[in-house]
This record gives sequence, C-alpha cells and structure tokens, in this order.
Amino acid sequence: MMSGSDRGFERDPELRADLDAALQTRKELGPAYEAELVDAFLEKVEQRVDAAVEKRVRRQLAEQQMVIARGGRTRTPGEVRGPGTEFILASMSLVLAIPLSAIAANLADMEGLLTCWAGIVAVNACYVLRRGAHRGEDD
Repeated sequence: MMSGSDRGFERDPELRADLDAALQTRKELGPAYEAELVDAFLEKVEQRVDAAVEKRVRRQLAEQQMVIARGGRTRTPGEVRGPGTEFILASMSLVLAIPLSAIAANLADMEGLLTCWAGIVAVNACYVLRRGAHRGEDD
C-alpha cells in the first residue's frame, strides 16, 4: 500500500530520484553531511514549488488578459477557478512538513518535532485569520 507522500513522488519522478540520491549519499557519507544534503534537497523542492507557482500565475495573468481583450470583466479573487490559495498553502505545508519533521525530530527529538508542527500550524492559522479579516473588509 502506498502512503500519501509516496503518491506525491509519482507525480514528480525527478524529485523522487533526487530524494533517493540524497538518501544514498547520506548512507555513504554518514550523518556529518546530513544538514547539507537536506538543505540541497529542500532547495530543489523550493525551486519546483516556485516554478509551479510561477506557471500558475502566468496562466492566470494570461486568462485575465484574454478576458480584458474580449471586453469582459476580470474575475475577483473570490471567483478564481482551480485550486485556491488555501489549498496551495495546505498542500505545500504538508509537502514541506515531511522533510522539516524529519530534520526537527533528528536534531531535537520530540520537542523539535512539536515545535516544527507548531510553526506549520501557526503559519496556516495566521493565513486563515488574515484571509478572514480581508474578507470582512470586502463585505
């Protein structure tokens, strides 16, 4: 049976290969280089996230330009089709939680893991609260 994190790697076999390479390198070099390997892997994940976000933004801008060119009105933020920013934030939180949890648990045991997840929850809670405040201003 495949876990949720394994299904995410099916969509990006290159990322899976990078992770496998990092794990193999860690086995060969030992824990002394673990922080550098994790940093390098997280940099690759960040680059892929940035590329995906940039692609989505370009697509949305192109859609808005087409609507404007046709004389229509642009969509308001509440009308955006496709996954919303809440979904994207939640997805990225879960994707990044995997390596961050591993690092935190390895470096600071249960206290590190709890601190890591508290930070992830705080980021999502702040976003939800900020988003709710902005919606209240629009009403």
